[in-house]
Formats: sequence, C-alpha cells, structure tokens
Amino acid sequence: MSEGLSVSDIVNVDVNLSPIAAGTRNFGSLLLLGNTPTIAVGEDPREYSQMEGVAADFGVNDPEYQAAAAFFAQSPKPNFLYIARWAATAAAAKLNGGFLADAAPGDFTGISDGELSIEIDSVLVTANVGESAPIDLTGETSLNGVASAIQTALSAFSTGTEVIWNSSFSRFEVTSGTTGVTSTIAYATPTVGGGTDLAPLLGLTVEYASAPFQGVDAQELDQAVQDQANRSTAWYGLALAAEATDDAIVATADVIEAQGTSRIFGVTTQDPQTVDSTIVDDLASRLMEGGYARTAIQYSSSDPYAFVSAMGRAFTVNYTAQNTVITLKFKQEPGTQAELLNTTQARTLADKNCNVFVKYNNATAILQEGVMCNGDYFDERHGLDWLQNYIQTNLYNLLYTSQTKIPQTDPGVNQLQTNVERSCAQAVVNGLLAAGVWQSTVVFGSLHTGDTLPKGYYTYAAPIRTQSASDRAARKSPAIQVAAKLAGAVHSVDVIVNVNR
Repeated sequence: MSEGLSVSDIVNVDVNLSPIAAGTRNFGSLLLLGNTPTIAVGEDPREYSQMEGVAADFGVNDPEYQAAAAFFAQSPKPNFLYIARWAATAAAAKLNGGFLADAAPGDFTGISDGELSIEIDSVLVTANVGESAPIDLTGETSLNGVASAIQTALSAFSTGTEVIWNSSFSRFEVTSGTTGVTSTIAYATPTVGGGTDLAPLLGLTVEYASAPFQGVDAQELDQAVQDQANRSTAWYGLALAAEATDDAIVATADVIEAQGTSRIFGVTTQDPQTVDSTIVDDLASRLMEGGYARTAIQYSSSDPYAFVSAMGRAFTVNYTAQNTVITLKFKQEPGTQAELLNTTQARTLADKNCNVFVKYNNATAILQEGVMCNGDYFDERHGLDWLQNYIQTNLYNLLYTSQTKIPQTDPGVNQLQTNVERSCAQAVVNGLLAAGVWQSTVVFGSLHTGDTLPKGYYTYAAPIRTQSASDRAARKSPAIQVAAKLAGAVHSVDVIVNVNR
C-alpha cells in the first residue's frame, strides 16, 4: 500500500548538471618524428611521460631515444612527449596483436603441434601439421622465445618476416620482410591442419588485433607532418629524430606556418657554414630570409638534438600558475657540449637568428638568444599561442556551459568582455603581460598611442547599437578588441660607473 502522496506534488526539485567545460590545449607537448620501425606508419603517436617508457620501445642508438633523452634531461622535467613514425624510407606492413594482459610462457610450453595461417605480401603463409612441420613451443621458457620460434616457422615461407613480443604493450607483433606499397599483411585466419591454432593465443585474429598497417613508399617530410597534424591537435611542438634535407625542413616550416592550429617547429643544424658570415644559403639563413615565425633553429657542432633540449625547458612552463613565464636565453642544455666561438662567429649566428649554446669566459655556458627564425622571441611566441587558446577556450566554455543564453545586448556583451579580461589577467599573473605604455599606432575605444596600460591590457567592444543588421540577424557579438602589453625580459645590462677622487 502507498505510504502517502508524493512530496513532489508540493515541492518539486530538479537537478541540472552543467556540461563539463572544454579543456585548454597542452602547450608543453612535443612530437618527435622518427623513422625507426618500432612504430608503424599510420599508428597513432605513442605518448611518454618519462624516459623509461621510451627506453622500453627504443634502443640507446635509435635517434628517437637520443632525442627523447635530450628532452627529458631538462630540469625541471617536461612530461608530455609523443613519438610518431615518418617513413623517410619505404616502410613494411605490420600487424599489432591484441593486448594479452596475463600472457605467460606457460600458455605455450605445452604446445607441440602449433599451427598459424596468415597472409603476408599477398601470400597465405601456413605452418600446420598437415602441410609442413608444426610449430613446437615445448622448449620455450619466455614469450620472446615463443615469438622467435614463430618467426622461424613463418620465415621458411616468407623471407624476412619478423615476430616479436612487445612487453610494453603486452602483445605479439608481426612485420613483413618487404617494404613499400607491395608490402601487405592481414589478420591471421583459422587453420585446418588439425593441430593447435596459435592465432587466438597470439591475439592475431580480427577479434583481438588492431587493424593491419600496410607498407608505404618513402614519404616526403612535409606530407608526414601534415598527416600528423590532421591526426591530432594534442601536440604543440615538433622536432625531428631523423635526418632530413634542408629543402625538406624548409617545406615543413611552410606546413607549420600555415596551420590553423598553432604549432612550432624546432630544428638543430650541424652545418659548419652556419657560423660563416659569407654564406647566405645555409639552412639558418634560408629560414631567416623566409621570415618563419613558428620555426626556431639552433647550431650545434656536436648534438643533432640540441634544440630538443631547449624545447624541453620551454615546455615546462605552467601558464596557470604565478610568475612562471621564462626566457630561453641563459638556459642550460644538459648533455649538450657548449660551443667555443669568437665574437664574429657569435654575431653571425645572431644575425641569422640562429640560437646557440655557447661558452663564456667566466666558466659558464648559456643558450642564446632564444629567438624564432624571424627574430621574435621564443617565449613570446609560445606565450601568445597559449593566450590565444586560453581566451578562445574560456569564451567557448562561457557560451557552452551557460544555463541560459547570453543576450545580444550591452550587458550580454559585457559578460563576454569580462571573460576576456579574466583571461588576460591570468597572463599578467604568470608574467606574460605587464603594465606599460602602449606605443602601437593601433588604437580603439578610449585607447591612444602613449597611454599607460596599468593592468597590462585593455579591452573594448563597440556598443550593441552600432552593430549592423546582418550581424545582429546572424547573432554575432560585436568584435572584442584587446590591447596587450608584453612583459618582455632583460637580456643585457649596461652599467656606467662614475668615479670621483
């Protein structure tokens, strides 16, 4: 029997949960692009938060390992690194098996009649009891041994086929022995020899494995970068862990410059002609002449990944904290040998907007000047990219999470303008912006050239009554204009000492 009438008839309470706000981009994430076949072409970039993870996937002589070591050697340590594959040379087809969390050698040591059927390079490779010698795993005491035994069996029919146990991902991986577009692989299929079908145990069937990655011919670097840009907005910085020609690097700088999603490209050159003032067609000169605002270059005679270290230091900045913005000048590059240059050579590099980790005669070494190829300072480019995204995301979240509409009125626009000002205020807190005199000829609202910006920024939105009928019909807000004064950084000091006797 009912206990009585519902209280909701008198007092009705509904709980509305606001949508989860969108997050800002990570401006401390670097993508390394390399050619080591550990990662398949087309595979999503692998994410690493520490060097141990990289070491599990790459050997100490692999370029990806060496570049990652430069990145993680910085203090404080960055913690967002992605590594992806660029097919600088033709790549092989690869099948990554399913995740085998509890796999152990004991799962295979009782199998003496193993069978496996898989199509490699358009040929059905079958090792089974009826047509060939079965795969005997009774003597294997490790998963690496299991992979080796299967590789031996498959290689008898498909030369060069590689099978490994990837302990980082707890999976078996099969790679074709050929490369290029004719290199193909498919899921393993059921066998008919009457023995033990190894495909499900290895996780190589369609039910378990990832989609096969087919072989590709060598890629142009700029196309590989564009492919990665199309794949994800998670990475902000780009560096190479593979050799590339100057032309390929310039073409890649063009791709980065043209991106709708802000990114930057860090390059290290070891060309000795970089320090020669009479040479005007070296890579640094070409990038400077191109006026690339999103590419930075460093000269290092000893370390091909020197600027990866610099990016590692820059990418530790936390823009949501207080007084965290840095300049790259004066910073260290652990593990990189400092250059011993004369004044003319150092001036040549500065004239080419080329950074360098250089020795001084007081037993110190510093990175200088911390600039992009067009002469802008790296920290300002980095910080302004963050500010653009921070303003954009905060405004989006205001519209997205509001329980009611933002009216197309002056009070409604004021909500938007106030939101922008709060974003700018955080840029003051972290040290990107600061109070100063507005010296630009761009003026709006009540702002004039020579005015002081006591808050470090000034915002203005025209009254709603001035809005055109078409913009009002399209439900647009009046443009919100921002004048922001960069805090800058001190890179040199002149001291005049007057002595009186």
